[in-house]
Amino acid sequence: MMKCSSNEKVNFDAFAQDYDAILQAQLQGFGEESTYFAEYKVRLTKERLLRTAAPEPQTILEYGCGTGRNLSFLKLYFPDAKIEGCDISAESLRVAAQRTPDATLYLLDKEVPQLQYDLVFVACVFHHIAPEARADALAQIHALMKPGGELFIFEHNPYNPVTRHMVNTCPFDKDAVLLPPSELLYRIRHARLQLVEKNYALFFPAPLRVLRPLETYMGWLPLGGQYYVRARKL
Repeated sequence: MMKCSSNEKVNFDAFAQDYDAILQAQLQGFGEESTYFAEYKVRLTKERLLRTAAPEPQTILEYGCGTGRNLSFLKLYFPDAKIEGCDISAESLRVAAQRTPDATLYLLDKEVPQLQYDLVFVACVFHHIAPEARADALAQIHALMKPGGELFIFEHNPYNPVTRHMVNTCPFDKDAVLLPPSELLYRIRHARLQLVEKNYALFFPAPLRVLRPLETYMGWLPLGGQYYVRARKL
């Protein structure tokens, strides 16, 4: 695990209203609207499921949905699925409810999602979870998955210097402890989940967008701004 800032716990309630503006400012150097990154991860999830002929998920949970930036894209790419989200920040969920009023949302620690899910989607959440609490979080996710259900976890790549700089300068990443892929793979195995794939992603900024079709073949290269792990509940 790799520390990037202080261990002071971030209160996401305080950032809920300004989250999008802060994130957009942080991503200026990449040359894209912040929604690009949300759609990128959901689209990649859809593509990977299609490529392996996995069944279309009928129930999807975003674990750590925050202000709901990904929920609308989950609905776009999985239009027939029931979309739900959960988070520890009540203020973030209020914003998410305005953004995606048809999604069912749960405040973790006070409410428990009512289903077991075909797909659990987790985007840049685990670096905010204290290392000693990560096994419990994965156990909770495991319990929320149907047998045969899929899990996609996206995380920042701690070996990418641009990513590390962005995390170090982001107001709501003060508590970030980045996970190298080896840690996440270790935790996946110990959570009784079957590893399906691990790949890197987000290689090219907007000025080099003409090269982005190459990213399909570059997942093995540890230079992407983020990486993802895909696992399945046996």
